[in-house]
Amino acid sequence: MASEEIKKRCLDSFGSWISSLAGDIETLLVLVKEESTPRESREAAAGGINYLFKSLDLIPDGIDDIGYLDDAFTIRVSAKLAKEAGLGPAGAELKAKIASLSGDVDLIKGLLGPDLYARFEAYVKGLRLGAARGRMVSEIVEDASSLKEFEAEVGQFCKDYEPLVFHKDEKNLIKLTAFFDAKLPRESRVP
Repeated sequence: MASEEIKKRCLDSFGSWISSLAGDIETLLVLVKEESTPRESREAAAGGINYLFKSLDLIPDGIDDIGYLDDAFTIRVSAKLAKEAGLGPAGAELKAKIASLSGDVDLIKGLLGPDLYARFEAYVKGLRLGAARGRMVSEIVEDASSLKEFEAEVGQFCKDYEPLVFHKDEKNLIKLTAFFDAKLPRESRVP
C-alpha cells in the first residue's frame, strides 16, 4: 500500500482532478487536432480521450467519489505518452499543460505501486489500438470527418460533464486500487 504521504497527496489532489477533467480532455483534444503533432503523440491523446466512450470503464462513472478517477488517470497517462512521443511544434502553453498533466503520473504510480501501475500504463498504451463507439483511434487521426465527429462528441461530453464530489476518505483509495487490480489485464492484450 502507498505511504501516508502519497495517500495524503492523493486525497488532496483527486478532487481537483475530477473537477478539471473536462478542461484536461480539451487540452488533449487540441493535440489530436494538430496535424503537425507527431502521429504517435496524436494517437496516444486520442486513445486516452476515446476511453471516455468505452462501454466498460475500469470504474463505472456513477460510483460515488471515484467514478471519474479512472478517466482522470487515463488522461494523465495519455498526456505522458504523448509527451514522450514528442509534441512537435505545439505552442508553449499547450506544452506546459501537457507537462503538468504528465507530471501527475508520479502520484498515480505512488498510489498504484510499480506492478499495478505497469499494468495500467500497458492498458492505456493499448487504447490507441482499440475502438469506442465503433471508431478506431487510427480513423480519428487519419480521417477528417471522423475527427470532426469525434471532436463534436468530446465537446458534448465536456459540456455535459458534472464532476462528482470526491471525499477525502482513505476508503476511496482502497476502492480505487481494488477496481484497478480486479479489472486491469494481468497479461498484455489490447483493451
